[in-house]
Amino acid sequence: MAIAYQTPLPAPYPTLTEQELRERIQSVRSFFGKKLVVLAHHYQRPEIVELSDVRGDSLQLAQYAAQQTEADYIVFCGVHFMAEGADILKTGNQVVVLPDLGAGCDMADMADADDVIEAWEQLVEVVGHESIMPVTYVNSTAALKAFVAKKGGVICTSSNAGKIVDWALKERKILFFYPDQHLGRNTAKKLGIPLESMNLWNPKKPYGGLEKENILNTKVMLWQGCCPVHMMFSSKQIDTIRAKDPDFKIISHPECAMEVVDKSDCAGSTDFIVKTIAASPAGSKWAVGTELNLVNRIAKENPDKTIVSINPFMCLCGTMNRIDLPHLTWALEQIKAGTPKNVITVQEPDRTLAKQALARMLEMSVTLSK
Repeated sequence: MAIAYQTPLPAPYPTLTEQELRERIQSVRSFFGKKLVVLAHHYQRPEIVELSDVRGDSLQLAQYAAQQTEADYIVFCGVHFMAEGADILKTGNQVVVLPDLGAGCDMADMADADDVIEAWEQLVEVVGHESIMPVTYVNSTAALKAFVAKKGGVICTSSNAGKIVDWALKERKILFFYPDQHLGRNTAKKLGIPLESMNLWNPKKPYGGLEKENILNTKVMLWQGCCPVHMMFSSKQIDTIRAKDPDFKIISHPECAMEVVDKSDCAGSTDFIVKTIAASPAGSKWAVGTELNLVNRIAKENPDKTIVSINPFMCLCGTMNRIDLPHLTWALEQIKAGTPKNVITVQEPDRTLAKQALARMLEMSVTLSK
């Protein structure tokens, strides 16, 4: 996958050497100390992760940011919806900055709030409000997190999707899951929901392109969205790996297509993938179906194992890779100059509603585990 075009920077940032950039970044960080926190998502470039305070998935980072009560500034090296998460969960008046505003999420962008609201209204017209339970993947905009709060739904992550989806299916007749169809399908299938009870909602067509009878017979309504990176893995690639070396175990992210997850030895969240490989015996061989920066990092951190990508070609998240040393340096120096740029602010009432939805998810994750 090609690296997405980055937002242009003023001089001298594009011409600075890596050493100069590193020195300027460290200078700003030393100046602020605990007043500034730099967060890096798992998919970030290696040099960005190296210069951050902590790395993790989107929710872990937002929760970490909320605990940094001494910090005045949170620089989120991730994508837009993740920086929104930090602003939603922050406990003080911290300023949240995204080094490149062009760092969006293709999947999150596939579910526009107006389109989801229109789809909801059409579903209500057919089956009634009390029959539908909306669940949004955490990889979505603040507006959609706020929407589920208003409609009695909840947010899920790839780690707790099984518990949340199981709960939703017991609560109401139809689960309305967005924006990632594959996480929804893989999770529901694992819970024993037959494929014929699932339907795909096309937001570009009236009633999702479905007949009303189809909607009435649906148990899981999936939004037509996906992660372009995880769609670059195929069952054929898995067959090729196993044919060459049957000792390889296949581990994939549930954002991959059903055919990939079905052929994998195991599938789970980013955290699951990291921990599963780390806990495996020395000499283990793993082919991994997730973003390449993370796969390479796992390989580096587990030198006693053989770790490769399921896809032999580049599978980088282009929008994550917009954030590089020049953009991070520029963002930090703008903060030091007293003119922070690319500040991410979630407006009310979305901020309060989204926070309620996230809090409910966290509470349910504990409750449903008992």
